[in-house]
Amino acid sequence: MPLVIGVTGSIATGKGLVCQTLVELGAVHSDADRVAHRLYDPGTPGFERVVAAFGREVVGDDGFIDRRVLGGKVFGKPDEMRKLTTAMGDIAAAVHGVIDDWRATLGTDATCVMESVNHVEAGYGQWTDVTWLIACDQDLARERLMARNGFTGEEADQRLASQRPWEDRAAAADLVLFNNGTPEELAAQVKKE
Repeated sequence: MPLVIGVTGSIATGKGLVCQTLVELGAVHSDADRVAHRLYDPGTPGFERVVAAFGREVVGDDGFIDRRVLGGKVFGKPDEMRKLTTAMGDIAAAVHGVIDDWRATLGTDATCVMESVNHVEAGYGQWTDVTWLIACDQDLARERLMARNGFTGEEADQRLASQRPWEDRAAAADLVLFNNGTPEELAAQVKKE
């Protein structure tokens, strides 16, 4: 069976760069957020439930859920986030399905990476072999989020307020990588591990 690494951390900490580096080293990658977003693609029961819960204004011109509009309605609002999670459907089963498929189809020399913000909270770690937690200073995450996503300070703060501090997740991690430096420094840490 392949080695399955769960990569987690709050928004704008560097999870994507860690995963990109692992892919460059030959790993297979999946993002739990993308797996979850497929649950509310047009034509799915999840799409209809999300629209019923949050209104037609969350549907973009392309007919898909506009995640930026939806995010503005749920981030930093625990009750609304729970409503969204319920409307989407069984996210854990979808993520577990990806990991089960890797284990059934890939050889023992394969490395797979499941990237998930809520890896610890959602219990995905029970299906991975190890959990890597990516962390950085909150102010740095805010700067990165504003630059990367074009968010205002208020939008960035709203997203960050919905995240758990890395310290709360550390006990569930097999490895904590700090990303307060350059992308090259983080990539070097990943390659070392």
